[in-house]
Amino acid sequence: MTTTAVRSRDETGTGRLPGAWGLGLRRGALEIRQFFRQRDQVVFTFAFPVVFLFLFASIFSDDVRGAGITASQLYVPAMMAAGIMSTSFQSLGISIAIERDEKVLRRLRGTPMPPAAYFLGKIWLVLVTGLLETAILLLVGTTLYDVKLPSDVGRWAEFGWIFVLGLTACALLGIAVASVPKSGKSATSVVVLPFLVLQFISGVYIAIDTIPDWMLNIGALFPLKWMCQGLRGVFLPESAKVLEQAGAWEFGRIALVLGAWCVGGLVLCLLTFRWKNRRDG
Repeated sequence: MTTTAVRSRDETGTGRLPGAWGLGLRRGALEIRQFFRQRDQVVFTFAFPVVFLFLFASIFSDDVRGAGITASQLYVPAMMAAGIMSTSFQSLGISIAIERDEKVLRRLRGTPMPPAAYFLGKIWLVLVTGLLETAILLLVGTTLYDVKLPSDVGRWAEFGWIFVLGLTACALLGIAVASVPKSGKSATSVVVLPFLVLQFISGVYIAIDTIPDWMLNIGALFPLKWMCQGLRGVFLPESAKVLEQAGAWEFGRIALVLGAWCVGGLVLCLLTFRWKNRRDG
């Protein structure tokens, strides 16, 4: 870990470290290499939403009345949203808590590397894994479930900002929630449970028009519900918007909520992030 900063200083030949952006890029490359070296983690990360998509799309494959789509098609954008949150919120919430418990963060804090470079490295990691996860699910959806790719630039632009805002918001929330577990051993339980609940009340596993309004209202307080809705608006036909709680895609509201969570998530990170465990003083 510390050799990254030392090597960077030697390569410049000036005795000064590169800026946070440069070190963040190097840190991101290191994070990505470490991720892909753990083959079991790679397989689980990318296979989990694909397997769930296959299971739910196989069990519920009938036409959705009045929406002009099948239930299988309805699951594809929802699983894409869950995949984005899995590679950002869940991944960072668990990994950062473990790194803190193993005193990796403490050692990094003692190096000349700017703190921002560490977080930029994590963002690069979730960006790469989030893109790969989305691409895999899109491939499965278009190949097996007749999901149509958008034919106009406007829809792809909407996909772009939904992906970026959703990934950023979930990554910041993952960094913030990493301060909740008391140890690395408890991180999985602390992070996975709220994520699992959100998936049920945000329209991932259950069709949005069958979820009670009070549950949807709770889900609407968090990014996942809006990511699901936005991606449905991008990849499903206009006839499917009758299934939404408001009967519309509400792209403006989606942008507002996800943008607010980006700001709120950043504030939470600044207020809660710790480089060492509470018991370490």
